[in-house]
Amino acid sequence: MSIITLTTDLGLKDYYVAGIKGHILSQLPNATIVDISHEIPPFNISVAAFCLKNCFKDFPLGSIHILGVSPEANEYVRHLVIKHKGHYFIGADNGMFSLLFDESPDEVYNINIVPDENHRTFPTKDVFVQVACHIGRGGTLELIGSKVDDITKRTNFQPVIEENVIRGMAMYIDAYGNVTTNITRSLINFAGKGRKFSIVFRRSDYNINELKQNYSEVPEGEKLALFSTNDHLEIAINKGNASKLFGIKLSDIIRIEFKDASGSDQSSGMF
Repeated sequence: MSIITLTTDLGLKDYYVAGIKGHILSQLPNATIVDISHEIPPFNISVAAFCLKNCFKDFPLGSIHILGVSPEANEYVRHLVIKHKGHYFIGADNGMFSLLFDESPDEVYNINIVPDENHRTFPTKDVFVQVACHIGRGGTLELIGSKVDDITKRTNFQPVIEENVIRGMAMYIDAYGNVTTNITRSLINFAGKGRKFSIVFRRSDYNINELKQNYSEVPEGEKLALFSTNDHLEIAINKGNASKLFGIKLSDIIRIEFKDASGSDQSSGMF
C-alpha cells in the first residue's frame, strides 16, 4: 500500500483537491492519501517547503510527496521527481526543493511526461499524480524521467547578527496565530551567550524578555515566546492569536536585542 501526501495552495473551497484524490484512487485504489496542507498562501513556495520539511521524516520510508504550489513548467522551470532519504518528492523545479532539503538530494530526475494540449493547466493532477502512481506501482524513475545533477537554488532570508542584535523574520503562521521565526535555538545560544534579552516586534510594549517551555506557563491571553518542536523561536499567546493581536505578518521583522554584562541595551539600532 502506497502513501501519497499532498501539499498545495488550492484551499478546500473548490473541487480541485477532490479531483486530485480521485485521480490517484482511479489509478491506485489502495493508496493512502494524506493531506499535509492545502492552505499554503498562494504561490508561496517557502511556506510549502517549511510545512513538508517539518513532517516528511515522520512518514514511512517509500512515502511519495506531491508538491502542488506554483506547479507549472515552462522553458525555465522543469518538473522533477526526487528520491531523497528514502522518500520521493514530485513538483516543479521553482526553487522549492532547495528550501526543502538541507543538502543536495540523492537522486533527481527531469520528468518526461507531457500532458496533451487539453490538460496543461493542472499539472498537479495531470502530471504529478501519474508520477506518484507509477512509483506506487513499483515503477522505476528511469522510465518516467532522465537523470539530472542539479536543482534550482533559492535561499530564504537568513537571520543577521550585528553586535548585540539578531535580526530575523516571521517565516510561518499556523492556524492558531502562533508565529514561527527563522531564528533558531542554536543561533540564540551562539549570539546571546547566556545574556538577558528582549524580543522586539511592532510596538515596544509587546516586548518579551524570557522564554517559556510551554504555553500553559502563562495565563490565558498572555504573550510568550518559546522554541517550537523544530527548535525555531515562536511567538504566541496562550489560547490567543499572536499574529492577529500583534499585527505580525509573514516576512515581518523580528529582532532580539541582547544586554551587555551590566544589563544595558547595546543594540545597534532599529531595522
